[in-house]
Amino acid sequence: MVKKVWVSHSGGKDSMLALHRMMNRSDIEVVGLLTTVTEGFERSTTHGIREELVDLQAELLGLPMHKVFLPKDPSNENYNLRIFDAYYTARDEGISHIVFGDILLKDVRDYREKQVQESGLEAIFPLWGESTDDLIHAFMDLGYETIITTIDPKIVPLSFLGGKITADLLESLPENVDVCGENGEFHTFVVDGPLFERPLPYEISEHTHEGPYYTYIDLVRSETT
Repeated sequence: MVKKVWVSHSGGKDSMLALHRMMNRSDIEVVGLLTTVTEGFERSTTHGIREELVDLQAELLGLPMHKVFLPKDPSNENYNLRIFDAYYTARDEGISHIVFGDILLKDVRDYREKQVQESGLEAIFPLWGESTDDLIHAFMDLGYETIITTIDPKIVPLSFLGGKITADLLESLPENVDVCGENGEFHTFVVDGPLFERPLPYEISEHTHEGPYYTYIDLVRSETT
């Protein structure tokens, strides 16, 4: 029986690789994507990507995007209420599973599984337990292009912001940084690859934003493409 799924999708490399794997399974039908957006800022939560680009990426992937709108710094109760609403909507639309791109952090996996199961759904973790080095090279070998949009400045130098993930860039990362940023060292946004109808038109703004924990670079839609 074919499972209908939503993919929890930040727009970054891990969720994109999870999506790629699901799209290539005969027992899975990817019906849509799910992301969180911060109210009043019109940007994706954590990654800080403009909502316009989140929408455009989904359009180029040919999949509907379902959004959970969160207040800035939501309480756990508020976050859970809104996430559960999305999961209940998925269940009512015939979705049986939510797919996540988590790799190694068991506490995160346990938290997601608990929420999903309490909503009457099941979770799939297609990247779980694999070597992050193997995963990032598999991702690049597939032909995806991704930009580092967010860094933890205490760990990753500012010069990496806006850089494309390449073998050379990975080699130059500080020794204590996971190549997939699995510990939150950096986040990314994917702009091209085999699932895209065409490359996402973007420009890198000179503007950077300093948050309490992260530094962000602003990607904007290119007007020339």
